[in-house]
Amino acid sequence: MNKLHRPIVGITMGDPVGIGPEIICMALNRPDICKHLRPVVIGDIAVLEKAADLQGMTISLSGIDSPEQGTFEHGRIDVIAASRMDAKFIQWGKPTRETGRAMIDYINRATDLALAGKIDAIATCPINKAAMKLAQSNFHGHTELLAARTGADVYAMMMAGPRLRVVLVTIHMPLEAVSRTLTVQNIETVITLTDRSLKTRFGIARPNIAVAGFNPHAGEEDMFGSEESQIIRPAVSNAVASGIEAVGPLPPDTLFYHAASGRYDAVVCMYHDQGLIPFKMIHFADGVNTTLGLPIIRTSVDHGTAYDIAGQGRADPGSLIAALKMAAEQARCREQTRLET
Repeated sequence: MNKLHRPIVGITMGDPVGIGPEIICMALNRPDICKHLRPVVIGDIAVLEKAADLQGMTISLSGIDSPEQGTFEHGRIDVIAASRMDAKFIQWGKPTRETGRAMIDYINRATDLALAGKIDAIATCPINKAAMKLAQSNFHGHTELLAARTGADVYAMMMAGPRLRVVLVTIHMPLEAVSRTLTVQNIETVITLTDRSLKTRFGIARPNIAVAGFNPHAGEEDMFGSEESQIIRPAVSNAVASGIEAVGPLPPDTLFYHAASGRYDAVVCMYHDQGLIPFKMIHFADGVNTTLGLPIIRTSVDHGTAYDIAGQGRADPGSLIAALKMAAEQARCREQTRLET
């Protein structure tokens, strides 16, 4: 099947004791998914069977050694077994060193498959930072692990939905450290990366990018802070001089209303909550986390492992379904861009 029609998307199972196995079974039980993509799960067959059983599903799980062996049919899940745990000893919501190690193995295996061109994109189910620590990992999450595995030096997190896309200059750090971290160079780099990604991964020929201010009212001519005049505005000016359609710094209290109304294709935000609070107000159920700057395509759910409801059949697969479709669409856009150049 032509990649432009149905790309192969590798789905990492995430934390085996979180809601990842459940939402995979729910999502792949939908007849429309295989119309958009060819899914391959990198995970654990026994754990997936346990998740399917608790929901009363009759879905078939088939072990394969490589993606080309998949059947990609509704009613059947093709699984590359990167772990073989005894499901009887798996307790939902109770991570162990073994389950932590397994979820890291799923990511590494999928990344290697993507780098080798065996799969066209990766969609990741949620992992847990504490579980990574139990597994003695040096990484705090997906993004850092994927960047190291792929050798990416410049990358950024985008949260994307039908109405709003936000990209973060800084991610997980105390607010008191954000101002010290912001530089003209790192803001300009994120603007440039956002522009390139919107063109090659989202098929937007001429992206219109808004850049948020850092202080209330975007500093109000330095009355409430000088980050706008000294750091953000020069970064935007440099990006514009290079041919990028960017505006800012704009007051965040009005910017997101206009962005969600369609005026901008993405908003570059200075810190985590500045972007994620408005995003999740709009796209809590269908938002997608995608990593820009990697040599591979990676999308993810925008929620965590939800240990409190794991194993209860109450999880919502909406974000995973959106992540799968976005991964396939990005793969199609990338392939189209390659064919046109």
